[in-house]
Amino acid sequence: MTTVHTIDAEGKVLGRVASAAAKALMGKTSAEYTANKVADVRVYIKNVSKTKVTEKRLKETLHETYSGQPGGFKQKTNEKIIEKKGWTKLYELAVYGMLPSNKLRPLMMKRLTITE
Repeated sequence: MTTVHTIDAEGKVLGRVASAAAKALMGKTSAEYTANKVADVRVYIKNVSKTKVTEKRLKETLHETYSGQPGGFKQKTNEKIIEKKGWTKLYELAVYGMLPSNKLRPLMMKRLTITE
C-alpha cells in the first residue's frame, strides 16, 4: 500500500520543506524503514511559488556545476534558477541534494511530484 505525503510549501522555508520531503522519500517516517530499499511512498509538494525566501537567500546562494572541461565551472544563484526553470527546479535541486548519493536516489526522485 502506497503512503502519500502532501506538503504545503505556502509560507514555509525552502530548506525545511525539502528536508521533510527527503526524509519521507527515504522512508524514515514509517516504521518499516530499511536503508537498502526504496520506500513505497509518494510525496507531493504544492504551492512552491508561495515559499518564503529572503532576498539574501535568492541572491547569495550558489549552485555549482562542473562539466570536467577547462572553463566548465558554472555557478547559478537561486534567482537565476527560478527565472529560467521555475520554482519546481529549485525544489528538485534541494531535495536531490538531501538524498543519499547511491543507486536508489533516481528511484526516490521519481516518487516526488512538485506543483506550483
